[in-house]
Amino acid sequence: MPTRRAFLAQAAAAAVAIPLGATACKGGTAAAGGGSKGSGTLVFGKTDGGTTFIRNYNVFGPAIQKSPNAEMIYETLARVDYSDGAKVKPWLAKSLEFDPTGTTLTITLRTDVTFSDGKPMTADDVAFSLNLPLKDPSFNLGGTTYDRVTKKDGSTVVVHWPHPAFSELSQLASAQVPVVPAHIWSGKDLKSWTNSDPVGTGPFALDRFAAQQITLRARTDYWGGRFAVKQLKIIPTNGDALRAQLVRADVDWALAAWGNGEQEYAAKDPRHHLYQKYATGGAYSMFYNTARAPFDDVHLRRALAMTIPRKDIVTTLQRPGTEAGPTGLVDEIYRDVILPEYRGKVQAVDPAAAQKELALSGYQVKGGKLVKDGKSYSPKLSFNQDFGWDPYANMMTRSWEQHLGIKVKTVGAPGANLYEQQQTGAFDLTISTSGGAGVAGVYSALSSRAFRPLGQTAATNFGRWKDTATDAAITKLLSSDDPAVTKSAGEQLQRVVAEQVPFSPIYNSYWFVLINSQHWTGWPTPEHFSYVPFPGLGPDTTLTLLNLKQATT
Repeated sequence: MPTRRAFLAQAAAAAVAIPLGATACKGGTAAAGGGSKGSGTLVFGKTDGGTTFIRNYNVFGPAIQKSPNAEMIYETLARVDYSDGAKVKPWLAKSLEFDPTGTTLTITLRTDVTFSDGKPMTADDVAFSLNLPLKDPSFNLGGTTYDRVTKKDGSTVVVHWPHPAFSELSQLASAQVPVVPAHIWSGKDLKSWTNSDPVGTGPFALDRFAAQQITLRARTDYWGGRFAVKQLKIIPTNGDALRAQLVRADVDWALAAWGNGEQEYAAKDPRHHLYQKYATGGAYSMFYNTARAPFDDVHLRRALAMTIPRKDIVTTLQRPGTEAGPTGLVDEIYRDVILPEYRGKVQAVDPAAAQKELALSGYQVKGGKLVKDGKSYSPKLSFNQDFGWDPYANMMTRSWEQHLGIKVKTVGAPGANLYEQQQTGAFDLTISTSGGAGVAGVYSALSSRAFRPLGQTAATNFGRWKDTATDAAITKLLSSDDPAVTKSAGEQLQRVVAEQVPFSPIYNSYWFVLINSQHWTGWPTPEHFSYVPFPGLGPDTTLTLLNLKQATT
């Protein structure tokens, strides 16, 4: 079996390699409009960005409202390859190599990368970028855990962790830890600067910006190659409008779940209408705010988990068979590492067992409220209303009232507002995704290192989970390069999630990709892919666009 160090060297050899040069970025506005055959324009319909866009490309700043798809302008040092077991592979880095202790990572950079203003990317830029999350916790949006970054020479940067971090490499693949140009960002007040004319190493530069349409221009000097797509237009839309736009080919590409999309869209024009599903390796889950009562009680958490109507939810979603298992690991990707007792298992609604757990919690239900020691609690379930999650939240609250007598109020919020609530712990129960690159990516968010007191911003660990056994297992998982040790630690964490219930997986998470290939061909398929055609995955988005060709018929 190859060592992790050997794998990283092999991954570096497999990285994309091609030449470059320089382009300028200009700002402006333009009326909304779609592409047409032969125009060189691809239109992306964005359904989760609200009705208007905010011109703010300060990717490190704490502001919630930012410009969409900034990963087309700013790139990361690494990528996660979801076609290869969610392994982390170099991108802007030529190679990534840990020392034997796992505490020191040497990053050798590509030497053929330039920013869109023509200046070369150097170790100074990378060290500057990686040091930004260390300067102020509010800039650490990617949940980085390293504590020191130094420049070794013009093309080498060294990152230090206070603990072995073999399994924490995916931090450098996060879109929230990009490489930015030090010559532009240095000296800026990142808490207020909006960076309206962004300069990055990415494949596109900002051409025109309007509140309801952003036009990105493909760089002709991009290190990864040349694009047939000359312009990428991003327009805000919603589920109902998007369906009509796709059918008319006003939109070429979108991310949205279409309940009966196989029949209502794909079957109508199998040649051009593509509706694809890619497993993310994570799940949509319910997180408990374990930092406060009553959700600090394991028996209450189990009672609620046992009465989530997962089958009803996925049936209404029209995704039969996608109910999540109890560990938070998706069988489709992690089947070989899931413990036999959890493999292929889904927790059905079990009212009798849930009632027993409720009794063990010591809470009584009076008038729909949870009562204990003279205090009463009226729980709320918060969710992203932009995703139309209301009916599924209602299914959960009806089940809890029917089987436990607990009345839980549903509270929908726009995505940006919900994310802020989750970061600060301003919720009782909330719906979010659980997942990441590999087993460590799924579970490392439960570490107490990511814990922040209520009111303070947490990059991960929204549920404020703090548990000695969990920390011990995560430490083993992240600090060892021994497959036997990491396997054992991963199994311990499966049991923590299944038995202690820091969060409750509901249904497996997928990227749902909608494409009208009338204007562009060369899209990957779930059966044959080495990158996911997902606008938001940075390098994968770039690889998708690099391989598209203008349709000729």
